[in-house]
Amino acid sequence: MQQSFDMVIVGGGIVGSALAAALADTKLSIALVETQLPFAPATDALECSDVDLRVSALNRASEIFLSSINVWKSIPESRKCAYNKMRIWDGEGTGHIQFEGHDIGESHLGHIVENRYTASALIMGVQQQKNIQIFSDTTVNEIEVFNSSDNLLENNQQEKYFIHLDNGQTLYSSLIVAADGARSFVRDWADFETREWNYDHNGLVCSIETELPHEDCAWQRFTEDGVLAFLPIKSQSEKNLCSIVWSCSAATAERLLLLNEAEFNLQLSNAFENKLGRVLSSGARVAIPLRQRHAKSYCKNGVVLIGDAAHTIHPLAGQGVNLGLMDAYVLADEIKQGLQRGLPAHNSQLLARYERRRMPENLTMMVAMESFKRLFAVKTPVLRWLRNWGMSKINSLDVVKNHIVQEAMGIKRRIK
Repeated sequence: MQQSFDMVIVGGGIVGSALAAALADTKLSIALVETQLPFAPATDALECSDVDLRVSALNRASEIFLSSINVWKSIPESRKCAYNKMRIWDGEGTGHIQFEGHDIGESHLGHIVENRYTASALIMGVQQQKNIQIFSDTTVNEIEVFNSSDNLLENNQQEKYFIHLDNGQTLYSSLIVAADGARSFVRDWADFETREWNYDHNGLVCSIETELPHEDCAWQRFTEDGVLAFLPIKSQSEKNLCSIVWSCSAATAERLLLLNEAEFNLQLSNAFENKLGRVLSSGARVAIPLRQRHAKSYCKNGVVLIGDAAHTIHPLAGQGVNLGLMDAYVLADEIKQGLQRGLPAHNSQLLARYERRRMPENLTMMVAMESFKRLFAVKTPVLRWLRNWGMSKINSLDVVKNHIVQEAMGIKRRIK
């Protein structure tokens, strides 16, 4: 079976399905290929085991974008935890920074949302669109390209692709969007060059219950070994739930995974300086190797990279999903503007404009996160003192501090 589409999006996670949803009001025929559709249980978060291992700190720009495509309201309120404060401190000294929403006239800085609920809300919205067809429980097996010398082409100016799925179906399109994650099959097949390196760190994630309330605050402690973040989770019980991301060396992560729950809870409490009292319980733990990756280009010959297929970033500021969602927004925006001018979605100038808009912002954020990581890895006493002094100085400069938090929230970006 062969079907023709204006666009084939490979990867129906948060970023890929957001792009499809953003183009639902166009005349484009879109195929969305996803190996496994997300499932979000209807239960409220009552215990650690109810919380998804993967959560995202969705900033205000992401919230506005998801609202504009009628998805934000479909994420259950009981699974969205607004945070209005951030507390960041140097575990090797006295430096600290505090961000609060009311300082810049905002009710909140963002929301902590479990990934499966965001992804599920997006897929449910996409399923209702007549111009989008979802191909689930299947993967891309092979891609064939027919260049302008092939007689099968109707338009000799544009390459066409046959995307063969492992269920025997074949999709035909002039535009492939790679939203298939950090280990993108499409990116590797299209031979995009990347700059990448291992951090030699793992991100250990799990959900926990703390003795004291999280105060609707996102907490981060920096150490020479990495970053420990406590992210607030909304609970429908009296329990104080958080999701943690503990960036640490591979050896430390392996040791932490082998601890029993009581031993892990004690070490976690100590590493967090008991800011929220004792860690009373914890759920399953998973350690994910961390790797920085950035494609040298985002588009070529009708193949476009978005989200983690284009860039992966250290999780210390929780910006990975936000950058990916902005990729989806900008690509959809450029395609819509092109359609109004009578240009096809695969037009190379449209895709190049997407790259020019997104690459500088993604690179800026990646450089900033890499600089933070290296800054907190230094062990020289003088540099450590300067680091602590600098953090405290920034905390006293409202103009500088407010600019930083506005950039992190993405509220300066205009989303239609």
